[in-house]
Amino acid sequence: MLEVKSLTRVSSKMTSETRTFDIAKDALFSAHKNISPADKVDFYNKWAENYDNDAVILDSRAPSIAADIVSTYFISDRGAALVLDLACGTGLVAKQMKKHGFGHFVGLDGSKVMLELAKNTGLYEDVRQCMLGEDELPVQWGSFDVVLIVAALSIGNVPVCIAKNLCKAAKPGGLVCMTTRTNRDNAQYKVSLEQQLKLMEEEGLWSCVNVTEVKEWERAVEEHEEEYISGCVYLYRVSDVESCSSLL
Repeated sequence: MLEVKSLTRVSSKMTSETRTFDIAKDALFSAHKNISPADKVDFYNKWAENYDNDAVILDSRAPSIAADIVSTYFISDRGAALVLDLACGTGLVAKQMKKHGFGHFVGLDGSKVMLELAKNTGLYEDVRQCMLGEDELPVQWGSFDVVLIVAALSIGNVPVCIAKNLCKAAKPGGLVCMTTRTNRDNAQYKVSLEQQLKLMEEEGLWSCVNVTEVKEWERAVEEHEEEYISGCVYLYRVSDVESCSSLL
């Protein structure tokens, strides 16, 4: 299990004086609720302006860890690679990927306000609104060197069935990176996700490159949890065109 030193620290320069851990915790609780797609979008539109600050307060390490792992296993030209960032939010993952030399990003998210903030980073060549798990992905299949979905695969958010669309979006030989929480409240979702990933591997759609368990994923928000909850990063390589043609 990977142990990571703190990657984000709370400071007066980075967070609003009005944001506290309790407020950020309440926002995260709301994000994990099972509510209608319309209500979910409305929540994220309202959270958008404080999302980055709350990520710092909660010491959310998923974006940086996922970017580190992808960069470790990506062997082609990073500067030329096209990256699909699903549930891109405000662009936290793209910022981390940029540090590793990646420079071409397309972002998808259900929240229009989040997408505006992502667009304002100047990192994305295109951003498109899409309800993941509800809508067909508005991308050309088989066109991305890297596909990521970070901090969205969990109970109350994106369903595990999205995995097949991630595979379809990647080029043959492309990498697909996914993350999920491994705390008790997300345990059943994790089981379902891993069953889906395993089934797709057995079908020859992709092969597992790396699974990294992270002990300190983000600050815990439940009373029964310790200081940090754990998480997991899954990295898969998409198979050849013939194997993936059954998805199209």
